[in-house]
Amino acid sequence: MATARGLRHLLTCSRWRRGRGEAPQSRALAAVVPGVSQVDNNSDFLGKRPHRRHPGILHLPCVEVPPALAAAAQSLLLESSMPNVEKQVQALTNYLWSRRLPVEPEELQRRAVHLEEKFLENPDLFQVEEKLREAVLRALRKTTYHWQELSYNESLSLVYMAARLDGGFAAVSRAFHEIRARVPEFQPQTLMDFGSGTGSVTWAAHSAWGQSLREYMCVDSSAAMLVLAEKLLKGGSESGEPYVPGVFFRRFLPVSPKVQFDVVVSAFSLSELPSKADRTELVQTLWRKTSHFLILVENGTKAGHCLLMDARDLVLKNKKKQKEEKFSMVILARGSPEEANRWPRITQPVLKRPRHVHCHLCCPDGHMQHAVITARQHGRDLYRCARVSSWGDLLPVITPSESELPLSPAEDPLGVDKEA
Repeated sequence: MATARGLRHLLTCSRWRRGRGEAPQSRALAAVVPGVSQVDNNSDFLGKRPHRRHPGILHLPCVEVPPALAAAAQSLLLESSMPNVEKQVQALTNYLWSRRLPVEPEELQRRAVHLEEKFLENPDLFQVEEKLREAVLRALRKTTYHWQELSYNESLSLVYMAARLDGGFAAVSRAFHEIRARVPEFQPQTLMDFGSGTGSVTWAAHSAWGQSLREYMCVDSSAAMLVLAEKLLKGGSESGEPYVPGVFFRRFLPVSPKVQFDVVVSAFSLSELPSKADRTELVQTLWRKTSHFLILVENGTKAGHCLLMDARDLVLKNKKKQKEEKFSMVILARGSPEEANRWPRITQPVLKRPRHVHCHLCCPDGHMQHAVITARQHGRDLYRCARVSSWGDLLPVITPSESELPLSPAEDPLGVDKEA
């Protein structure tokens, strides 16, 4: 049975590295500032608990695909008798993981102009305009990423199910766990899954809120995917009672602006859209369709992270086998931001070194911060809490906003303890 262990992820996770071209002010974000940042002792967050059990640690359980779903998937794969299934699964997994965003028309035009100017530096080679145009097109084909939309037929849908069913279920379960932990009284009645694919969101939502959810709307442009998802709900057959009641399938979003859902999910679907304009329109539509939470999930790659950051900024600006699954996630809720937890979230594995700890943080103001924490500069409590935390956990520290951060001296821009 497929499982996912240690899903210590975050509302938004990705890899962040410092470059050589950083401005001095951004480099000042590289350490928790001594004398400004402090442990949140005002709320007595530790009480009598040891540091290794501080309230920012998530203690996430191992996520298991429901036995009924795993059995149905295995049955469908056995019936299909597809040759070289394992090779096809690995090839699709590698392709999805290495996939990049499509090049925007404006960027393509800019590259074409640049190439044309470069070729015109040697006018003897391109005296005819037609030859110049052909040379530019050849160069663009060689240097431009060729993005293609995936079209899921029956066989490719089965391969996708074998490759991504458990990982998709685990990633979305992690998002639902975050909402349940933050808002335990929330009991949704309706849910819409855009780009529903194999229907893993429905299964995960049923595991989280099956006692209250009465309607699941699955939307996917692929008819083959919708048929597959319905078969999985019925134990791998076209007949029989569905395991989850109240599930409806359709190929298009509800047109009426009055139709809203308590929870709206789009998992691994933004990357299937051909342009930023299409993604912007979709995110705005999904935000209008939700009355409480919008959950966006993408692959834990640079491209996936960029997609989610664009979506987050769009909404906020308009408003203002056992394996570990890597993914990026953002949860957008209606309501005042003052209601949110003000502790920063750890976005990468904690690096423990002698007498100091490296933590990459996503702070409440939305900025990333590489914190180098020592007991001497930041206190024993924060240092010990950092050492026992994992990525995805909240670090119980009050961090300064960007406007409060002082510029670090040029000779020591990181402000790191000399003993470290």
